[in-house]
Amino acid sequence: MKDLNLTNDFVELVRRAATDLPADMEEALTKAKGNEESGSSAEGALDTILKNVTMARQRSTPICQDTGTPIFEIRYPVGVSTRALANQIRQAVAIATEQSYLRPNAVDSLTGENSGDNTGEDFPTMHFHEWENDFVHVDLLLKGGGCENVSTQYKLPDGGLKAGRDLEGVRRVVLDAVHQAQGKGCGPAVLGVAIGGDRGASYIKSKQQLLRKLDDTNPNQDLAELEERLNKEANQLGIGPMGFGGETTVLGVKVGTLHRLPASYFVSVAYMCWANRRASMDVTFSGDKVEVTYA
Repeated sequence: MKDLNLTNDFVELVRRAATDLPADMEEALTKAKGNEESGSSAEGALDTILKNVTMARQRSTPICQDTGTPIFEIRYPVGVSTRALANQIRQAVAIATEQSYLRPNAVDSLTGENSGDNTGEDFPTMHFHEWENDFVHVDLLLKGGGCENVSTQYKLPDGGLKAGRDLEGVRRVVLDAVHQAQGKGCGPAVLGVAIGGDRGASYIKSKQQLLRKLDDTNPNQDLAELEERLNKEANQLGIGPMGFGGETTVLGVKVGTLHRLPASYFVSVAYMCWANRRASMDVTFSGDKVEVTYA
């Protein structure tokens, strides 16, 4: 494992995430189009989105001009160098940028200078998790700037929304986040929600929920029921695709939790646009042989 070099494999992972929308997302968008009134602006927006998805896949070009922040979640066994993997990921992101799978997005916050290759101070984002399995698993999420701008965080209790420190309070603030976003986040959206933690951990957890497939079921029954209810009620707000009105404001809601301090109760909402670009890869070992598979 010392000589493990996955740079080219990471480039392919970026290409897949940037150019090929996951099947569950495409199926949800197709279903949403069928639910909208024929000839409506909502149907037209979804039709345009679906045509764009098809062209991007066929031409291996980015689904959206804003290719977003690359966020890598890496799970690895003992014996794999995280420093080496981090260097390979940075190299792969630079190569993917040169090959136009990513738009140069990394800007120095003080000078405003663009690095030109999507590398910089803590850019791309990487989270490493050592686990007991004997293979490497990598998830990649490309988080666009427009939807990031309407992501938000609440501190409960919230008197203005009459939201207490319970799941009803969570429900109220999540629906408020959708209402406040209107069409600014390029909906229909997928919402990643985190309950608890400190401010930083809560934001990270909310984005990790976006890696879940739309058709999965939360193992916690209370959270599963909350996800279903939020999905239903958010779509009753009438905001619709791109804010044009209609039946489809969100495509899914995913909720996770963290333990928290008694003094704090944060709820973070990661708003993801219809271009919920995610991809994953597994790296398995058999002697000196390394096999990489993608999903």
